[in-house]
Amino acid sequence: MSTNERHVPVMLRRCLDLLAPALGEPGATVVDCTLGLGGHSEALLSQFPDVRLIGLDRDPAALELAGERLARFGDRAALVHAVYDELPEVLGRLGVPRVRGVLFDLGVSSMQLDEAERGFAYSRDAPLDMRMDQSRGVSAAEVLNTYPPGELVRILRAYGEEKQARRIVSAIVREREKEPFTGSARLVELIREALPQAAKRTGGNPAKRTFQALRIEVNGELAVLERALPAAVAALEVGGRIAVLSYHSLEDRLVKQVLAAGATSTAPPGLPVVPERYQPRLRLLTRGAELPTEEEVAENRRAAPARLRGAERIREEP
Repeated sequence: MSTNERHVPVMLRRCLDLLAPALGEPGATVVDCTLGLGGHSEALLSQFPDVRLIGLDRDPAALELAGERLARFGDRAALVHAVYDELPEVLGRLGVPRVRGVLFDLGVSSMQLDEAERGFAYSRDAPLDMRMDQSRGVSAAEVLNTYPPGELVRILRAYGEEKQARRIVSAIVREREKEPFTGSARLVELIREALPQAAKRTGGNPAKRTFQALRIEVNGELAVLERALPAAVAALEVGGRIAVLSYHSLEDRLVKQVLAAGATSTAPPGLPVVPERYQPRLRLLTRGAELPTEEEVAENRRAAPARLRGAERIREEP
């Protein structure tokens, strides 16, 4: 299967429409902070022929495949092996002080889900890895086999919003003493057996929340996002725009908080006239979070949980 066939970019048309007003100037730079297989980047380079693109990804395999896909654009596309909270350092190395557009498509890429050996999918047996960059960090198996029970409970509750965290962790600790965890099928079966019948009847696969929690912990996703979003806003020129696709409530809550804070006055209450330094730096472009259409979900089931938010930079920093 080709790269194009493996990857259907989520809410592509709407992302392009949100960013378009900022990308009309010749020489404008846009950053795809989550390059993946390059679907959004390819569309940006095609629709805006004067744009220069910087693509970041922590996954070397994704960078290689996206590089093949974007090769026809030559030096208009600069692809960098980096996590998206490293955006300020990347822009500094490339000599790009400010940009006109930033796109985040958070979560797991199609390639990572489709390749069983990466261990992201709970629907098939695979090594419990879940690292987006397999050259560094601890795997999901190491987390399961070495973390103290209390820490595992915290991770499942905080990152997976798993109400049965204590019950699942008790089963994990009991089983890891017999034999360390290595594959996903054993973990999925353990979760099925640990949950009460009522919990199995709602919310899809009962392992979904645990796998999400492990993935977030292994990749430090929320901590990275907390650093990356303010850095991305700071990198925007006045008139520049940011669009963020998130796939679960924890990500979307962070995005909402950062964009809403930028769009709110910081003036002390009661001032008769608000000085410019207290004025909002952002203008929100979406009313709440926008959802994919029914047609898009029918075409691409992975778009179903997507939530899109956007904002425009309207003022410099104080």
